[in-house]
Amino acid sequence: MLPAFTSLRHFSTTTMRRAVSEFRMTVPWGEMRGQVWGPSNGRPVLCLHGWADNSGTFSTLIPLLPKDWRFVAIDFPGHGLSSHRPDGCLYTFPLYVADVRRVVEALQWKQFSIIGHSMGGNVAGIFSALYPEMVDAVVLLDTYGFLPTQMTDMFKNMRKGIDDQIHYDNKTDERKERVYTYEKAKERLKAANPFLSDQSADILLERAVREVEGGFVFTRDFRINLKNIVNNNIEQCLHMLSLVKARVMLLLAKDGLFKMFTLPNGYGDRIQKSWTDQKVRCAHIRTSISGTCLSVVKQKYLS
Repeated sequence: MLPAFTSLRHFSTTTMRRAVSEFRMTVPWGEMRGQVWGPSNGRPVLCLHGWADNSGTFSTLIPLLPKDWRFVAIDFPGHGLSSHRPDGCLYTFPLYVADVRRVVEALQWKQFSIIGHSMGGNVAGIFSALYPEMVDAVVLLDTYGFLPTQMTDMFKNMRKGIDDQIHYDNKTDERKERVYTYEKAKERLKAANPFLSDQSADILLERAVREVEGGFVFTRDFRINLKNIVNNNIEQCLHMLSLVKARVMLLLAKDGLFKMFTLPNGYGDRIQKSWTDQKVRCAHIRTSISGTCLSVVKQKYLS
């Protein structure tokens, strides 16, 4: 049975007011948290945030979308208010995919749609390839859905990720949490995300920090910064892409992820061409994908 939703609150935007409740479910290492909008019998849509973000990513988007849909936005483990993974455990994409499978099992969703931003979009791509019968539509925000790595780098990354994890495990005395004032925490968040507005930063910080004596500490697990040890090469990514049966839409930002992070050897163009061959819709916008610019989904998604 799905645990009860608690902590009903309301989120106000300039466009509409939407009730949002807290999602909580038990997992073997603690609990996964998130937010829920819409009626229990509404069209099911799972919302997956990006790396180092949380479900607050979608708080300005959901009020712009149909109010008779059921949106569940999760905090991935190690992010937001969800529990961190157990000591000694690494953060990898296959485990994030398994987290999604746990959530939809608890929700008893047999078929649903996904909106995935950045890392969440890559999780959505892999999940849609592994479970094509479960996903009817996908919106990929500032991601191609797959993140290929050159073959020569795959095992370097694996070695570095393992070494980083062991180093972290052995340095227990260096893990003291740094305490910030709220404004300093906000400054740090905005420095890492220069396109964030003050309002968006405040929304993310609702789940990104917790209050302690003397100020605030960030809730995310430091281990999410360690090198991911499980990578896929371009051939693996293109094969997974071919397995996706859902309708897919790409929303790519001119000043988004791929301005700062360039995929090697034209990999991005190869993936985009493969999506185009599968009749995927692609839209380019001139700003970063954040805040109300995501309202384009309302116009083009799931018509």
